[in-house]
Amino acid sequence: MKPLSVLHANYAWLSQTETWMYTTVKFLPREVTSHIVCERTACLEQFNLPNIHARNQIHPWRYAFEERVQRWLGWKRCRAFRDRHAESFLVRQAKRHGAQLLHSHFGTVGWANLNAARRAGVKHITTFYGVDVSMYPRQYPALKKQYRDLFEAADLFLCEGPHMARCVVDLGCPKEKVRVHHLGVRVDEIPFKPRTWRPGTPLRILIAASFREKKGIPYALQALGILSREIPIEITLIGDASPEARSQAEKQKILGVIDAYSLDPITRILGYQPHTVLFDTAYTHHIFLSPSVIAADGDTEGGLPVALIEMAATGMPVVSTTHCDIPEVIQDGVSGCLAAERDVDGLVAHLRWLVTHPDAWEAMVSAARRHIEVEFHAKVQGERLAAIYQEVVGTT
Repeated sequence: MKPLSVLHANYAWLSQTETWMYTTVKFLPREVTSHIVCERTACLEQFNLPNIHARNQIHPWRYAFEERVQRWLGWKRCRAFRDRHAESFLVRQAKRHGAQLLHSHFGTVGWANLNAARRAGVKHITTFYGVDVSMYPRQYPALKKQYRDLFEAADLFLCEGPHMARCVVDLGCPKEKVRVHHLGVRVDEIPFKPRTWRPGTPLRILIAASFREKKGIPYALQALGILSREIPIEITLIGDASPEARSQAEKQKILGVIDAYSLDPITRILGYQPHTVLFDTAYTHHIFLSPSVIAADGDTEGGLPVALIEMAATGMPVVSTTHCDIPEVIQDGVSGCLAAERDVDGLVAHLRWLVTHPDAWEAMVSAARRHIEVEFHAKVQGERLAAIYQEVVGTT
């Protein structure tokens, strides 16, 4: 494999819930030199990597001035002003580091980077992740035209699974420009500990997700409220609401279900936690419950929650839904249990089946682990992504 210099572009590096993007960059092979170009940084204590070029750090006075102008004029009036500076910054970084390829993370970032890719003379790949495929085009109709420009100009588009790929094609992308590329998880660093449960002892169920409608947490809690009348259970919820109004509204729904089913005495809500705490908590629980749904505003997983892949890899039975590309990881009845979206009775039925068939857990979680090792191994996916880079750049 010939050496490559690649720019990875996102607005920020990196939010608490975007662990999968860190893994994508970290596990590229050594022949790929990655440079991360962003507006600002966050959570570097968890997601620090070499070669992070943040505009608010390299040009702090200019960035601070733009922030002040934005407060005075508002985002819409300031946007063109800021975009010009962001574009020039990306072009300078590309030339300074001899980049051959720009990898934009999220479709909206890809569109914003079109001129920069052209000016820098680099190939351009964009990865879609979900909200940029489902909710944004629905909320912002102008984005559909912008995406058409992106589909015409950029070289390749990556999606987590076939469902998301079909959605991108439906938005107008030529099918030949779309490629399925699974996100990887650090399987080698995830000990496989098949769970066992003894009837008569509390069944410990883990839910881990941001408080957003697409995560289906109220349906999970309703199912557990029904199950709690039949067997002793304990619930741990890792996650919280963002400042967004829709997320705060979802938090109130979640708290309302906990109250309606009197689940408060058996429920711990831990808020957002570092990745290490998620795993430490997971190994003390029996079942992972993750019933994603299509939200009323069109928001979806697009592909699938990476936490679901990670939790399945630990050896924990997963109960989820047939939402988007979740069946790419979980095959119902073989490597986990899948209900229809918003089907509380279906979730309860799956949980009851696991409770009455604890001897079937080991075969189920072993099947899930084998599949993840083949299709979602971070090192393997890093090598596959590097091969895609080589193909697009034309150095294979």
